[in-house]
Amino acid sequence: MTYRVAVIGAGPSGLYAVDGLLRANPDLHVDIIERLPTPFGLVRAGVAPDHQGTKAVVRQFDRLLALPDVRFAGNVEVGRDITWDEACEAYDAVIVATGRAIDRKLGIPGEDLQQPWGPLVWGSWRFVAWLNGHPDFRVGPDLSQVRSVAVIGNGNVALDVARVLAKSADEMARSDIVPEAAAAIAAAPLGDIHVIGRRGPEHASFTGNELAEMGRLARVVAVTDPTDLNVAPPSSDPTPERLRKARNLEILKGFATHQPGSKPITLHFRFNAVPLAFRPGEVELATAGTLPADLVVTCIGYDGEAFPRQEGVFPVGWARRGPTGTIPTNRTEGHAVAKEVLAWLEGRDPKSGPDILPAAIDVAGWHRIDKHEIAAGAPLGRPRVKLTDWAALLAVAQGD
Repeated sequence: MTYRVAVIGAGPSGLYAVDGLLRANPDLHVDIIERLPTPFGLVRAGVAPDHQGTKAVVRQFDRLLALPDVRFAGNVEVGRDITWDEACEAYDAVIVATGRAIDRKLGIPGEDLQQPWGPLVWGSWRFVAWLNGHPDFRVGPDLSQVRSVAVIGNGNVALDVARVLAKSADEMARSDIVPEAAAAIAAAPLGDIHVIGRRGPEHASFTGNELAEMGRLARVVAVTDPTDLNVAPPSSDPTPERLRKARNLEILKGFATHQPGSKPITLHFRFNAVPLAFRPGEVELATAGTLPADLVVTCIGYDGEAFPRQEGVFPVGWARRGPTGTIPTNRTEGHAVAKEVLAWLEGRDPKSGPDILPAAIDVAGWHRIDKHEIAAGAPLGRPRVKLTDWAALLAVAQGD
């Protein structure tokens, strides 16, 4: 008795759910349906391109895609190529792992402001997807006039954005940043990057390693105002959280001893600074007046597309809990959702309808893309040079 399970989305949460399913019931047949021709979701398109250690998790995911009862169906979009109703009708269970890829808005004046060289405000998903070569986000900001950047947010995504902008070309040389983005950053006349927290430093969600890295960059000096740091982590926090925040405060106190301007770029950490409005070339803050900003990147979270909420449909990852947690968080949750799915299937008769999937990019097609990108990166000493054009991705996947 073989059940068929559809997993919508080939990112970490969906793939960990597949792993949990097949560890418990190797007889399942699983279709992984992905709108892109490439798997791995946020690992490929959202993890900062200079953090290759984090991206290495794809090796275990590739082994999962090679299993005989797992079918990768890339370039298939639910809502375009098949409907949600068709998916729910055809499969014994549907796991929704579509993530969240819609940048949230601050909802303040000037958020849609256009400057002569493009939008003033960019959401972090759109910005990081450009760095990573997502085919829907091939055009990034024109950085040729950007001297000052405001990054709104106090989490690791804000650090990712600031760090990639701040790093030298040599520091990015072994990343998989797309060449166009790397060239634009290297040529930008950057002098200041402001990481702006709407709350105090005791509430920042940075992790210590990522924050400390900001103090070791070749062309950047990280600074902050020591008067912002006379605080302590909230006593109501669990012990691990208090320890993490205490370490953040110690690192920031070290930054407070640095001299602004001692390197070509000054990275300012600002706290308790609520943005009120954006105007050409500046951002207005509630407590600090106006700040020069030729580019603003908001790192304040993401929303997702709607999906059916019915029996037999199981969200996982960001589709379930919102945009929180790390890649390892998805392993625990993915395995837990797999148990829910198996409990749901127990005692039910398998469905026996036809295969509803249209022609798709299979795992062999993904491997053609993978080999092509790795080969393009090898002469440059890079892990890969990504294909960023839909037509090129499909042509290579199909062996054209």
